[in-house]
Amino acid sequence: MSKATIPKPRRTKSQIAEIKARFLAHYPQAKTELNYRNMYELLVCVMLSAQCTDKRVNLVTPAFFARYPSVQALAQADIAEIKDLIKSISFFNNKAKYLHQMAQQVLEHFQGKIPTTQAELKSLAGVGQKTANVVLLEYCQANVMAVDTHVFRVSHRLALSNAKTPEKTEQDLQRVFVTELSNLHQAFVLFGRYICKAIKPQCSQCFVQEFCHKDKTRKKPKPKAKITLQ
Repeated sequence: MSKATIPKPRRTKSQIAEIKARFLAHYPQAKTELNYRNMYELLVCVMLSAQCTDKRVNLVTPAFFARYPSVQALAQADIAEIKDLIKSISFFNNKAKYLHQMAQQVLEHFQGKIPTTQAELKSLAGVGQKTANVVLLEYCQANVMAVDTHVFRVSHRLALSNAKTPEKTEQDLQRVFVTELSNLHQAFVLFGRYICKAIKPQCSQCFVQEFCHKDKTRKKPKPKAKITLQ
């Protein structure tokens, strides 16, 4: 995509630098809240977390990994059993199929090891760019940005992007921040999850409130008609 087609940020360089510094200061060692022990488990967790909460995923994965402790075990699994283990997860039918296919592909094409490049990860069933980037930035500390619902909301409220898709928002954030993208992604997720919520944001706890334009984009209520006593 050419530079001319990428929406320009609404923030100045100094404002962007200040926002970046504050997020890194407030979340110096931000990590995912998904529980995992290796890259295989991380990939499974991230795939399960699509349109589902990390809390719910963490409730399901202990039994899942006890039953399928490796790619090899998952590749040989019965899909009906996978579905039964993850049935409390959103879209569990499709996710069960993707998990099974992913494991088979890893055995067939990557000698049983989870690949560590974006292109290779995206070649796996059920793995899009966001999932691939989350795995890479979390496990490999790769300098990439992933845009989920929290990152999308925060970046738009802070006027760091006006793009209408996660992919273009990702491009904006990578362009304005350039470095330390993995830490910033995790920081934005935590900030969006606990402070800058979609509903009832905790504005009193916000450390970048002066940069937020949420109130400016909200429709103002019509003034109430004055009531006079007769």
